[in-house]
Amino acid sequence: MSDFPSPERALEQNVFDEWPDAVRTLFDGSSLASKTGFTASLLTVDANGHVRTSLLGVGELYAPDSRSLCIALWPQARAARVIAQNGRAALTFVCEETFYQVQLRWTPLAGVTGDDSGLVYLIGSIDTGEAQSVRYARLTSGITFELEAEGEAVLDRWERQIEHLKQAAAAASH
Repeated sequence: MSDFPSPERALEQNVFDEWPDAVRTLFDGSSLASKTGFTASLLTVDANGHVRTSLLGVGELYAPDSRSLCIALWPQARAARVIAQNGRAALTFVCEETFYQVQLRWTPLAGVTGDDSGLVYLIGSIDTGEAQSVRYARLTSGITFELEAEGEAVLDRWERQIEHLKQAAAAASH
């Protein structure tokens, strides 16, 4: 008899097209200081077929509803260029001991009044999402980080970015 769980029962996998409650809370744009350190990987495939990763923090992610996600990217970022070309990217992250991989279709959001950041705002709709966990191991974190000496300035910038994402998302839904 094996000490390993059977493969059929080891992996719990759920497919979704709406954000689970824990993820909506993570991406709700509030309490950014308490969510500092969280990192999501935005995965794109460039024209040469190479997978590229951009790391995003909670100050660059906002879910205005149960099926969408807004992001803020620098215009010179590879991800911004690739998404402009093909409108697709995947987001991966760990939340509450579960690994998430979400395929999204992206469109640009208009800028907002008073925003001089130069950031590109995009809204993605969930094409399909997968949540995976295993019973025999607990994911304790994904990629994480600590803010350095400029942490307050970063949090201030994130607060502004989230406000701009909220305004752009609200304008797009009207």
